[in-house]
Parts: sequence; C-alpha cells; structure tokens
Amino acid sequence: MIVKFLSKSESFVGVNYNTNKAEQGKGELVAVQNFGALQGIENLRPQDYINYLKAVSAQNKRIKFPQLHIAISCKGREKGRDELIKIAKEWMGGMGYGDQPYLLVFHTDTANNHIHIVSTRVGRDGKKIDDSFEKLRAYQVLNRILGKDEGKQAEEDIKQTLGYRFSTRAQFMLLLENRGYGLRLKDDRYLVCKFGKEQGAVAISRVDARIGEYEKDEARVKQLRGIISKYQRAFDTSIYEKKVVRPGNREGKIRGYSSELAEHLRQKFGLEAIFHAKEGKPPYGYTLVDHAKKTAYKGGEIMSLSRFTGPGNNQPLTSSAASDALSAMQKKQDAGNAAITLPQLPVADGAEFSGTGAGEEERDQGHYQPWEQDPDSLLPFLTAGIDIADDVDDEAIHGRNRRKKRKARTNTR
Repeated sequence: MIVKFLSKSESFVGVNYNTNKAEQGKGELVAVQNFGALQGIENLRPQDYINYLKAVSAQNKRIKFPQLHIAISCKGREKGRDELIKIAKEWMGGMGYGDQPYLLVFHTDTANNHIHIVSTRVGRDGKKIDDSFEKLRAYQVLNRILGKDEGKQAEEDIKQTLGYRFSTRAQFMLLLENRGYGLRLKDDRYLVCKFGKEQGAVAISRVDARIGEYEKDEARVKQLRGIISKYQRAFDTSIYEKKVVRPGNREGKIRGYSSELAEHLRQKFGLEAIFHAKEGKPPYGYTLVDHAKKTAYKGGEIMSLSRFTGPGNNQPLTSSAASDALSAMQKKQDAGNAAITLPQLPVADGAEFSGTGAGEEERDQGHYQPWEQDPDSLLPFLTAGIDIADDVDDEAIHGRNRRKKRKARTNTR
C-alpha cells in the first residue's frame, strides 16, 4: 500500500474536492470524526466542515497551510471499504492525529481502491501536530498496522535477487533497487536501506561469487533477439519520457523512459527494459532483465540501443519459414511464462522526485547513499511492495534521487 501527502491549502480545498467526488457518485463520505456538535446535525454542507477546520486552525496564525490531505491506496481491490476505513483511522492515531477533526472519503473511481483523509495540522491546543520526518513515519506506521516485518521482507528480497544471474555488481544493485531499496557500499558489504533505515546488508563476496557463476546463455540470447525483432514490426519502438503526474494532472519531472515495444515485452514476456540516461539527455544504453529466466543482460548483449529503438523489419510476420519457427517458439514461450510474477517497482509519494537510477560507475564506486540526503528524498524507497497503476487521482509516482560526489545527477539505470 502507499500513503501520499497531497496538495497544501490555506482554505481546505480538499473538503470540496472529496465532497464533489461523492456528489458525482465517485466517492463516499464514510466517516466524520471529532467535529463535536456538528456531527449531530443533518444535511451539513461542505462549507460547514471547512468553517470548523478553519476555526481550529485559526488558533495558530503561523501555520500558512494548515490543511492535511492524505490518500491511502491499495493495489486494485485488494482492500475493501471497511478495511481502508479501519486502516485510515489507525494510521491517523499512529501519526498523532487521532483526536483531530477529520473526514474520510472512500474512492473507487480508479483502478485502485483508496481513501482520502482531510484534517488540520493545528491541534486544539493551538500547537502544530508534530510533522518531523512525517513521510518516513507514514510508512513505518502503515507497515506496523499491516503487520509487515520490514527486516524479514528485506532478507527475502535479497535472497530472491541473489537468485538472479548477473555479470556485474551494478546489475545486482539495479535488481535490488527495482524492489525499492537503496544501497551503499561500505567496507566489504552493501548496506540495504528501505523505509528510511538500514534493513540489512549483503557481503560483496556473496555478490562476486554469484557473478563468478555467470555464463551467458547464447541460445536464450538468440531467442530474445528473435522475440524483440518480431514485435518491432507490430509496436512503436520510439522512446518516450515517463513523467511524474502532479496534482491537477500536471506533468512533473522525468521518472524514466519506455516505449510501446518495451511495455509490450514487459507485460507479455516479463522482459523489462530499463533505459539509462543522464539528466537532460536521451538514453545512452539499457539493461534487459529477463524475469522468466531470472537473468540480467547488458542491452548490447542482446542488440544495440539504436537497433532496439529503431524501426523493425516491415516484412509480413508470416511471410517466411523463419517467422513460422519464431511463432512456434513464441507459443512455447507463452506457455512457459504464464505464471511470471515481476518484482514490483518502487512507488513513492512526493511530486518533486526526478525519478531514475544511478549509473553503473556510481553503483560500483558506492556513491549512491540515499540516507545522506534530506529525509523526504528517501521516499522512493518507502514502497510497501505493491505496484500501483498510474492513476491520475492517486498520483502513483516512481522515482529516485541520485547523488555522485554530492552533486545531483539524474540517471535512469
């Protein structure tokens, strides 16, 4: 599940946003908590709630943006209305807002069930509710509610990552980062960070031992080339930018790159193309992760970037014996991949992340140290392990901040 801190406001616009959703049949006001005498009055207007929140907030004139607007979202319909209500109430208590006046509005207007919370950051005593490291604490509280053992999950994710075949340390780091972790090279081990703290460590000797076992499967490489070449004829290969979606459906920073072909390969065959780019420049390379065979390839081992993103052969798909053979191979591949489960990518709150990964040099030298940044920049590693679809309302945002020699750098690795 994910927690998102939504737009700031001086005037509690989140109330109107959510009540409008309810009026449109896209949401339901499911709880009104701690509004005192208002709760005994029928047919209240949205403005009545706003006035109450403003009255509480007026006790502290120093708080310019008193609105607290939160969305807690699950994957698909994994959690129902009542479950989300319970989670939201416990989360408010865990964050110190349990006695605050707040509204809960359940939404089903996207592919993912989610619940919105609107409250004030000013307590009844006129003091601001503690918001130190709140985006880190948001997931710590959520995981506690869900009964998630962060350490055990990290241990399992590390084990699964070491189950892949890879030829460089950078590829190992990339695979683990794809599960939402930050890594730092320290002495003879990688420190693994998530949810704002160290969750485990991996000895470099274990990684190097796995690298030493690597042998390129030439037959599989040829098969992958054939699959890609075939579908280049049917899908657009040109690369496009994947950008953060900000409130109001506005575009934010680049969080990665993809193509129609890459998306098809990922969804149908479990072949994940991860493009690498420096800030302000087009991708210079890519890594292909074959989740079906649990192998990471340097893109050039399969085909050059220019060929991967270039136009495919426009000959008819069934015009040759080679194509017929490829189709037969494809049927076998389809059957073998029926139960492929891709590792979920990190999902992050925060609209300002320039999403993407560190370059190979940066990983190998151990410069990627997410916990040395501002606490909010740790959010890309706060995923609870669920891949949320790109709902505009939910603003599911993928991203990471990178740093090399303490200088910001945006790579897609």
